[in-house]
Parts: sequence; structure tokens; C-alpha cells
Amino acid sequence: MRYLPLSPDDRSEMLAKIGVDAIDDLFADVPADKLLTEPLDLPRRKGEMEVERILGRMAGRNVTASSVPFFVGAGAYKHHVPATVDHVIQRSEFLTSYTPYQPEIAQGTLQYLFEFQTQVAALTGMDVANASMYDGSTAAGEAVLMAHRVTRRGKAVLSGGLHPHYADVIETLSHMSGDRVVSLPADPRADEDIIAAIDDETSCVVVQTPDVFGNLRDLTKIAEKAHAHGALLIAAFTEVMSLGLIKPPGAMGADIVVGEGQSIGNSLNFGGPYVGLFAARQKFVRQMPGRLCGETVDAEGKRGFVLTLSTREQHIRRDKATSNICTNSGLCCLAFTIHMTLLGQTGLQRLARVNHANAVALADALAGVPGVEVITGAFFNEFTLKLPKDAAAVVEALADKGVLGGVPYSRLAPDADCDDLLLVASTEVNTDDDRAAFVAALKEVLG
Repeated sequence: MRYLPLSPDDRSEMLAKIGVDAIDDLFADVPADKLLTEPLDLPRRKGEMEVERILGRMAGRNVTASSVPFFVGAGAYKHHVPATVDHVIQRSEFLTSYTPYQPEIAQGTLQYLFEFQTQVAALTGMDVANASMYDGSTAAGEAVLMAHRVTRRGKAVLSGGLHPHYADVIETLSHMSGDRVVSLPADPRADEDIIAAIDDETSCVVVQTPDVFGNLRDLTKIAEKAHAHGALLIAAFTEVMSLGLIKPPGAMGADIVVGEGQSIGNSLNFGGPYVGLFAARQKFVRQMPGRLCGETVDAEGKRGFVLTLSTREQHIRRDKATSNICTNSGLCCLAFTIHMTLLGQTGLQRLARVNHANAVALADALAGVPGVEVITGAFFNEFTLKLPKDAAAVVEALADKGVLGGVPYSRLAPDADCDDLLLVASTEVNTDDDRAAFVAALKEVLG
């Protein structure tokens, strides 16, 4: 029997109670072109074995990242994750734990969240970090809302090098809150004059380094200009591995640092779940979203851990909350913390150097392909190619030859006039044979 708990009369009564005429009215804020007009083209019913066969065939159409030379990045990176990480996070005391509301029985969970915060603060060069967020894009959106609260202004300036998905999230949240967003044009060569866009109405400026095109940016002068106008600098990143080698944003004057922590401890996973990193200056701690774990002592003087700040809407009155994100990515940040602990400072630095060396070797090899130009100057492990053909078509042709050769920028920003730009990433997992296969395939496709 189908489980239908509500009758048509029940639904009508509920809709009348909340003041709408139809169920579709509940989705009025979703753009019409994003709504389905009819059910998906799927069988209405199948047996369990039939479902397994159908889904197995569908899954078999995917090319896994480990099966071919893989150079895809743009916010999701393939790194080696030690087997120890997966083993430890599957221990029952971690896998079944949820929210540490009762510190007397959740000391283990609270401690690893505390250690996670410590690691993130050290990596970013900031005073304090929260106990994670959903992902880098939502962390960026929350950072802008936080900056509006701190400055009591409502205008955000977004760099043209910011990942378009991060910009989309910021613009969506800003639209719903009635705030203003100034997005600069796509900036593949990092030539923009973002300093000129900062004025006395600016709440914050959001700049990514390494940016979506791979450019490393010095944020020092941007921070100085922002502070001179009473604005905050929000530094973003999508590749946390870069912080093992480059100057941390906190040392360049950033007020809030946000980004994606997937590269450490978390394998590629079709876009998630990932782990958002969020750090800030100590003076802004009470405006931070999410929650903060702290260290204390109990009545007997023994070391212990507690939730120090929980300014989420499920904890306090909604109008007093700093965020309505109602959870953190607990298991993902545990994986991050385990991997970071295994690496240590020296291991992270060594791994970052390998990433950079592999990317330099790949860029040098691809620059020798006729018609290809590497347009990124200083980069970490990701850079941008300018191709003589449409980048999306080139990527499809490369895939047919067994090489996943990157992400066309047009896939991230369809409205930008950048159809010939290809974002390419190379990490520690790429070999000399992988690079040679990419170069050979690209020559064939462009030839």
C-alpha cells in the first residue's frame, strides 16, 4: 500500500492556514526555469534487483577519476587520501555520533572539533575558526552576511577571479536579504583594479587566492584600501592544499578567510559532501556563523571541551542568530583533521611542493602544444589555458581519448565571453605518463 498520510482536504486546510492557494506557491522563490513541469522520465515501479541493474548501468557510464589521466579541478581536486583516514572515521564512536549537545558524553567529538578549529586557524593565519560549514561556497556567502553585520553596510564587491559558484551563492543570499553585490568581470590574467571599486559604502571585498583561474594574488594593498574605507577583506580559496606553500591570507590583512577543505582527507564525491572552512579575527568572533568549540576545565580541574558559542537559529531566537545553517560537516571535518594530523606541518609543506612541481611540469609541457597559451602567471597547482578552439568541445574530445583534461570556464560561467579558456589542475597523483598522455591527446584534438 502507498503511504498517503494526508487527504486532499487535509492539504487544502494546511495551505489555507499558511495563506497560499496551491502547493506551487510554496516554491515562488525558485526561478521558473529551474522547476520541473512534469515527472522525470523514470519507470514508476521496479523490483529491487531491476533497480540495481538499471542504476548499475547508469553508474557504468561514468569515467572514474582513478581510471584515466585526470586534470580536473575548479573547486574539487583529486588528492591521495591515506587509508588510515577512512579506517578511523568509520569507527563506530565517530560514525554514529551526532551533535555534541551533552559535553559530559561527547568529549571525543568536542575535542576533534577543537583540534580541527586549531588546524584551520593555523593554516589561514587567523585568530579563530569555527567548527566547519557545509562547503566553501556557503562559507563565502555567510562571510558576506557577517561583514554586513559588522560594518552595518550592505554592499559587497566581488573579484572577477572569484569562483562563479561562490559568487552565485553570495548573490542568492544577498538577493534574499536585500543587499547589493558588485561583481567585477571575469579576470583570467588578474589585471583587474579591484582597489578602485572599494568606496565608503562598501561592506566587504571578496578576493580569491589562488583564484579560479589559478592566479596567486597579493592581498596586502587590497586589505589596506578596504580598511581605509571601513570595509572588511574576505579572502577565499578553493584549494586548501595551497596553504601549505603560500603566504596565509591572515598575514596579508584578511579579516575573514573562507574556503573549501575537501583536498585534505576528503575524496572526490560527485560534488559533496565537502567541508567549509571559516576563520576570522578575534574581535569578530561573536558575529561568526555556526558554532565554536572551546577548551575548559571541569569541577575537578581536569581538561575538558564544550560548545563555547552556538549562535545558530536552532539554539537561540531566530532574529538573534548569526546563521540558519543548522549543522556542520562533522564527519568530513574529522577526515580533514585526521589527514592533517598524519601530515603535520612538514608533510603538508612537502606535499604542497610536489603539487606545485607537477603543475609547473604540466604547464611547461602543454605550452609546447601549437596554438596553446598558458595565461596564468604565478600559480600553485592550477592554471588556465587559452585554446584555439572551444574549450568545452576540446574537453569532450579529450574524454573520448581517455583523458579528463580540465574544466571549461564556460561551464562555470556560461554568460562570460571565455569559451576558449580551460582550467587545468595537476596534483601529487599525476605521473609523467599522465602528463605525456594529456599532451599527446591535446595535440591530436587541436591538430
